Amino acid sequence: MVFWEGYVSDELMGTIAPIVVYWLYAGIYQLLPPLDRFRLHARKEQNTKNSVTLPTVVKGVLSQQLLQATLAQSLFWVTAKMDVSSNAAQPPLPIQALQFLVAMLVMDSWQYFMHRYMHENKFLYRHIHSWHHRLVVTYAIGALYNHPLEGLLLDTFGGGISFLVSGMTARTAVFFFCFATVKTIDDHCGLWLPGNVFHLFFHNNTAYHDIHHQLKGLKYNYSQPFFSIWDRLLGTYMPYDLVPRREGGLEARPSKDY
Repeated sequence: MVFWEGYVSDELMGTIAPIVVYWLYAGIYQLLPPLDRFRLHARKEQNTKNSVTLPTVVKGVLSQQLLQATLAQSLFWVTAKMDVSSNAAQPPLPIQALQFLVAMLVMDSWQYFMHRYMHENKFLYRHIHSWHHRLVVTYAIGALYNHPLEGLLLDTFGGGISFLVSGMTARTAVFFFCFATVKTIDDHCGLWLPGNVFHLFFHNNTAYHDIHHQLKGLKYNYSQPFFSIWDRLLGTYMPYDLVPRREGGLEARPSKDY
């Protein structure tokens, strides 16, 4: 039993819930006080280093979410017609937990290789992936600021493949996609807050991804959004130290020269 049962279908909830969660969770970060002592970059760097404005980022995220919602609803509709998702009974919780883990690994694998290729292919980086790297200093609302084609290839296709390979139902997918959304936002929030559960359970976290957005880290730390397995296996892992800045806050600094 879930709170939306009887009001909207699992398929529709799986489409709209991640969008609602995105703006609620990212909005909370946006409304926080300055918290300068927990920032990985000084606030002034957001204006001096980023080449895109907040209104442009918001418009870009909204357009990407519109495309994702359309395709997600289409995928859910097809699987429902095939009796894959909505008509399937919910499996026991241990099975759902296993499906969650499989989906996490599949999503990580898909995004690592696609993400890495977009860096190594100069044309794709220049014309597509560089959009995301206009945010050198990342913040929560910009987590999904990408070129529309990148949003399609990395996020939409990655999510769809994770859903299909894991065999989860549409109802389980609601929770998985919301969880993946929250994790992605947290990785881009630019804050190292004490007690953050993602920092406790995932080495692939805010500082890990901040390294990737730095010039020295562009060819490292491709893994997202959950684990760092592929980076470690394939030699693209860049270790880092969190160093206090003299003017306040923290800096994620590569542990050695590369």
